[in-house]
Amino acid sequence: MNRRSFIRNSALVGALGTVGVGGNAFLSSCSDDKKPKYVALKAPGTYYTPDLPDLANDGKALKAGLIGCGGRGTGAVVNFLNAGNGLTITAVADTFKDKVDAFADYLQKEKNISVPEDKRFVGFDAYQKVIDSDVDMVIIATPPYFRPTHFKYATEKGKHAFLEKPLCVDATGYRSVVATAKQAAAKNLAVVTGNQRHHQRCYVESYKKIMEGYIGEITGGVVYWNQNQLWFKTREKGWSDCEWMIRDWVNWKWLSGDHIVEQHVHNIDVFMWFTGMKPVSAVGFGSRERRVTGDQFDFFSVDFEMENGIHLHSMCRQIDGCDNNISEFIQGTKGSWSSADDTCVIKDLAGNVIWKYDFEAEKKETKQQDPYTLEHVNWINHVRSNQAIDMVSDLAVSNMSGIMGRDSAYTGIKSVWDNATAAPQDFTPADLDLSKKMNMTGFTVPIPGKGK
Repeated sequence: MNRRSFIRNSALVGALGTVGVGGNAFLSSCSDDKKPKYVALKAPGTYYTPDLPDLANDGKALKAGLIGCGGRGTGAVVNFLNAGNGLTITAVADTFKDKVDAFADYLQKEKNISVPEDKRFVGFDAYQKVIDSDVDMVIIATPPYFRPTHFKYATEKGKHAFLEKPLCVDATGYRSVVATAKQAAAKNLAVVTGNQRHHQRCYVESYKKIMEGYIGEITGGVVYWNQNQLWFKTREKGWSDCEWMIRDWVNWKWLSGDHIVEQHVHNIDVFMWFTGMKPVSAVGFGSRERRVTGDQFDFFSVDFEMENGIHLHSMCRQIDGCDNNISEFIQGTKGSWSSADDTCVIKDLAGNVIWKYDFEAEKKETKQQDPYTLEHVNWINHVRSNQAIDMVSDLAVSNMSGIMGRDSAYTGIKSVWDNATAAPQDFTPADLDLSKKMNMTGFTVPIPGKGK
């Protein structure tokens, strides 16, 4: 209670005393425990939240193909197989044979699923062979640069697709995935993406509460992905330029989009999802201090201005020995929401907790809490019920936001949505070739601005 409120309420108590109203009656009226009234940001039924059963509904047997046999591809297949009954993998593809064979061996040993030799495809065109095989759906988990091409071909062939995030690394890729998403919707295809917060129960419930008005109108936020440096591959004898970069893809901007796009897109996406907006501009900075391979930055700090004038601060870093934080914070006119410290909590403007997600209840009431599996549950249910779903269009906005922040940091110049999305930017190397020596002079660390 501030000073002015104290004086006003003290005067009121005195006045009540003079007219003979007992103190108990006054205190009773003040202790009314009616729930506060919230003004919804969106009416129920006007926004999408997924059904999250523990397992996908039983139905026709489904055959899936995997494109990209690395760690995330392997993980996505495990999530897919754990999501329901009547599911199998019948074809796999990767740029490299050792990756394909290692995954096939894993699948045989751990899941008792045999992928025959004639369904193990290798090379840049291997994705076409998987999609053209007798599969119902395809899991696309390649380095991000390749995803627009793979998604486009899968859609042309009428295959339901699961796309890992991010969807693209440049403006050309952004326009491609947006156009393909429209084609997929026209064909009634189910397309789900790997921004797993949309299938994480605590985030889904948080989104509902914010739409119900628990924090009021959103006025800004801060999102973080600060962690240690990710893996890297030192070049081995016999690897061509292209092979080394693809095997070390997470450190090269043409393949990954840099970590603000490849990884931090998760946090940026939460803010774009909760606000339902896109940025009009981005001003960012960053640099490279510790990275061992590749041509990326180690950290980014970006100020996004949104369509209605509010701001989002985005912060990401991959350096060992620094403070780590992977979370989001959103401020509203009536309170705030935060996912820090593995919680999802809403506080009023005085800092009092008014809602907190109950993780213990989730464990008691559900058997499946893994969002990576639940996104496949949702995907399978849409396929089996012949219902289209388009998660690409929304993620593309978050993806492009990360690209804008990256490009502003690289150049030191403000990035504007309309210009950035229309730019001819294309990260495809001019001499992309697995077997020959490539011109590596273009793969340099960006330096913003001008020197003296």
